[in-house]
Amino acid sequence: MSQTSLSAQDVKVLRWTPQAALFTAISGLVIAALAFGPLIFRPEIIDRLTTLFIYILLASMWNALAGYGGLVSIGQQAFLGLGAYALIRLSNAGVNVYVAVVLAAFVVGLLSIPIGQFMLKLRGGEFAIGMWVLSELLHLLVTIDPTVQGETGTSLIAMNSFSPAVRRADNYWMALAFMVVLLCVLFFLLRGRIGASLQAVRDDETAAASIGVNVFRTKHVLFFLSAIGCAAGGALWLAASITFQPRAFFSPQWTAFMLFMTIVGGLGTFEGPIIGAIIFFIAETYFGATGVAYLIGLGVLAIGFALGFPRGIWGAVEARFSLRLIPIGYHLRFPRRKVGAKALSQQSE
Repeated sequence: MSQTSLSAQDVKVLRWTPQAALFTAISGLVIAALAFGPLIFRPEIIDRLTTLFIYILLASMWNALAGYGGLVSIGQQAFLGLGAYALIRLSNAGVNVYVAVVLAAFVVGLLSIPIGQFMLKLRGGEFAIGMWVLSELLHLLVTIDPTVQGETGTSLIAMNSFSPAVRRADNYWMALAFMVVLLCVLFFLLRGRIGASLQAVRDDETAAASIGVNVFRTKHVLFFLSAIGCAAGGALWLAASITFQPRAFFSPQWTAFMLFMTIVGGLGTFEGPIIGAIIFFIAETYFGATGVAYLIGLGVLAIGFALGFPRGIWGAVEARFSLRLIPIGYHLRFPRRKVGAKALSQQSE
C-alpha cells in the first residue's frame, strides 16, 4: 500500500470557508431586513418574532455555559428572574424603561461576579444543583420585597406611557439588538484565546491548568456573559408581558426550555441553539395551547434526542458533512492531487 507524503506547505489552515462566508453574508442581510420588521409585519408577527429572539438569546447563553464551558446549570432562571426584578426596581426609581432594560442586564452581570466566586468552585453535579438552590434562594429574597408584594407580583407601570404600537416595536428592536450583540460577543470570544481556553477547560480542567490556562478566570468570563444574556432575556420578557410574578420568572421551566433547545439543536455548537430555538418556537406556536400534552411531548422529544442523537441536529449534520457555517474553529485543507480524487478537509478547534 503506497503512502503519499505531505509537506507543511501543502496544507492550508483556513478559518473562512466559502460556505461560511456565504452564510455570514446571508445572515447579515437577514438581520438588516429584520431591523425593518415593525414597519413591515403585522402586530402578531412582531410579537412572535420578539419571542423567538428571546428564545435564541436564552438558548445560546445556556449553550455557551454548558456546551463550551462544561458548566451544566439547572438554575439559569436565577439570572432571568433577577433581570426582570432589576427592571422593576430601576423603572420604579424613574429610569427610562428601555434604558432600564439595558442597565438591568448589566447590573445582574455585575452581581454574577461575586456569585461566581463561590459557585464556580463547584464541579459537575454540585454546580448544577448549586445553581438551582441559588435560584430558589433568590426567588424567596425577591418575594420579601414589599414592592413585589410576594407571589402576587407587580406590573411594569412605566410601560403604560407607551402606546401599544410603540411598545411592540421598541420591544422588537430591543430583543433583536440584544440577540445580535450578545451572539457577536460570544462569536468573537470563542474565536479568541478565551475560546481555546474554554474548550481546554471543558475537556479536562487539570490538563488545561497544567498548560497555563487560568481555569477559574476563564469560567468566570463565560458565567458573566451568560448572566447578562439571561438577565436581558428576563427583562425583555417582562417588557413584553408587563406583569412580574416571581414564581413565573424564577420557574425551573425556563432552564428546561433552554436545555431542550440546546439538546435538540446541538450542544456545543454555535448554530445548534439557534436551530433548537426555532424548533421550540414552532412547536410552541402550534401545540402550546394543548397544555400538559405539549410539555409531555417536549420531554419525550428531548429524551429521544439525548438517546438517539446526542449531538443534536446540527451536531449530526457537522459529523456527516463536515459543514461549519459559523467560522469559530480552523479547517485543514489538503491539496486534491496529493490525497486522491476527493479533497479532504479536517476540522480542528
